[in-house]
Amino acid sequence: MSLGDMIDVDFGDLLDFLASDAKTRAILLYVETITHARKFMSAARAAARIKPVIVIKAGRHAAAAKAAASHTGALAGSDAVYDAAFRRAGMLRVLTLGELFDAVETVSRFPALRGERLAIVTNGGGLGVLATDSLMDLDGELAELSAATIVRLDTILPRTWPHANPIDIIGDADELRYARTLDIVLTAPEIDATLVINCPTAIADSSAAADATIAAAKAHRAPILTCWVGGSAQVEARRRFAVAAVPTFNTPTEAIQGFMHLVGHRRSRQALMEVPPATMASARIDHEAALAVIAAAQTAGREWLMAHEALALLAAYGVPTITSKLASSSAQAAAIAARHDGVFALKLLSPDITHKSDVGGVILNLSGAEAMRKAAEAMLTRVTAAAPSARIDGFLIQEMVRRPGAHELIIGLSVDRQFGPVILFGQGGTGVEVVKDTALALPPLNRVLARELMTRTRVYKLLQGYRDRPAADLEAIVDILTRVAQIAVDHAAVLELDINPLIADASGALALDARVRIDPTASGRGDARFAIRPYPSELVDHIDALDGATLRPIRPEDAAAIEALFSRLDHEDIRMRFFAPVREIPRDMLARLTQIDYDREMALVLEPKPGELAGVVRIVCDPDNTEAEFAIIVRSDLKGRGLGTLLMQRIIAYAKARGVGQIWGDILRENMSMVMLARDLGFTIEDSAESREIVRARLVV
Repeated sequence: MSLGDMIDVDFGDLLDFLASDAKTRAILLYVETITHARKFMSAARAAARIKPVIVIKAGRHAAAAKAAASHTGALAGSDAVYDAAFRRAGMLRVLTLGELFDAVETVSRFPALRGERLAIVTNGGGLGVLATDSLMDLDGELAELSAATIVRLDTILPRTWPHANPIDIIGDADELRYARTLDIVLTAPEIDATLVINCPTAIADSSAAADATIAAAKAHRAPILTCWVGGSAQVEARRRFAVAAVPTFNTPTEAIQGFMHLVGHRRSRQALMEVPPATMASARIDHEAALAVIAAAQTAGREWLMAHEALALLAAYGVPTITSKLASSSAQAAAIAARHDGVFALKLLSPDITHKSDVGGVILNLSGAEAMRKAAEAMLTRVTAAAPSARIDGFLIQEMVRRPGAHELIIGLSVDRQFGPVILFGQGGTGVEVVKDTALALPPLNRVLARELMTRTRVYKLLQGYRDRPAADLEAIVDILTRVAQIAVDHAAVLELDINPLIADASGALALDARVRIDPTASGRGDARFAIRPYPSELVDHIDALDGATLRPIRPEDAAAIEALFSRLDHEDIRMRFFAPVREIPRDMLARLTQIDYDREMALVLEPKPGELAGVVRIVCDPDNTEAEFAIIVRSDLKGRGLGTLLMQRIIAYAKARGVGQIWGDILRENMSMVMLARDLGFTIEDSAESREIVRARLVV
């Protein structure tokens, strides 16, 4: 389907249509640009939950935008942001047309992988080694054979087999040896997928080996990829694989790439279905202090916060920061050094100089008043020569932090013109643009998404510890990432933010320096610019009539509380809600119930006390916001107290406020209490076209 210039119908509309089309099993997208980011992200996330969505993006190397002043702005290139958006939407991105069709060959034919450990079965040792090299090049995982599997393989393979993965079944392997090997490999618990390779020999029938592989795939229903090398000699074998819908590739490298498409799709799906743990923030946010910092800079008409102001903003959000003292002159800087023992760093304060180290505006390891005075005077001389028109407001004096072995990191925030706020994480320091070990993610972030962002960098492996260097406090870094993301939610004025360096080791993380650029005229929250609508905290309310119980939107962290609520429902209430007996909530359903798209649906929970839910009401809107389906459940032991009425009234008010035309819901005809509640709230009750046992309640909002 071609969309042309997308004057009206765009990718979001198309994805919504194809997601609901029963005959569409997979969706392939060719993308040049996205026009409505939030609409696209909502549609893509909805589609990717139920079928593979594979995307190829053209224009990856288009001319970059003007260099940004912050490190984050410079590193967050347009294509990298698209990559982060596709990843967050659960889509699989490929780079070439060949990859596009190879990916659909595998992803649409396999159920989701249970893991990422690959076994390689081959009758040619060299081909197995080539496949292993390709797997390592793409950061894949080669399965390690268990002792039990090796013992079983020993009973059927020649003594010369390597007793390891790749499993070389030797060049004289016939179809029987292929069949027996696959019977063992496909049932081994340490193996998640298998690549079967064959090269033609004069003493074995490749087509017969193909038939044995097809039979094993059908018998075990396990993920199998095949590679029958040999050009025209393998045409018949490949034809048989095609007829049997078993993915086949011409070379080991192409086959490994196909496997990694499965891995990429699995990881994307996991991000959509992840259920974060129920954890609370370790420190409260001082909103008044944060607003005061931003307002002071706006009043002065400044676009950049001074270094101490940037650190103060971070401190207001619970980010550990280094203590700083201000000096207006070299004499005052010397006086500060005289009053305090220790070793200090001296940094220039100038609203016109972005990177202080570029002009000699940072001097480290200063001790004593005289050394501080001389350093400050020398700095003024250098800076005046390098940037004669720059305003100089003084100096920032910070105690040198001695943490041997600490890692230098960068955490940043920038605003993309299409996808809005973007969070960056990676290896920091003055050479951050040269090293280029960074990854991007679209906020809002929870702890699970923040950690996933970290895993996509090389420095993450170092942070886990190596040799005699202990692991860094990863949870402290995760906490800072979520807090920086929250700054983007709370303040539309914040356009760019760098924490560089953020030093991290086993004792925690500490921000040594920060840069923040603001819009001098913006105010209020930054929700509207997000491609994914953040948590709607404006809907949080406290119900005085219910002893201060909290009514609020659901969070991903509510998964455990939803399970606890379900456990306190009697069997009849479960049947009335789900129209069938349900013993427990499956994990993927739990994710769908708690990880909602606030731009298209809303679920309000009633929380008598933290971590305990009394009831849930939700609506799911159609893409055009014309109508929405409702559902409600109240804990069985709390029925008859008016909680159902309260929840329905609140969700109706929300639907009206967002402009929904109609609300409807299906109710079992025998569920008279729900039918009566709907009537009392103004719903009309009509027969359902689907079942005589169901009625449909409908309300024009």
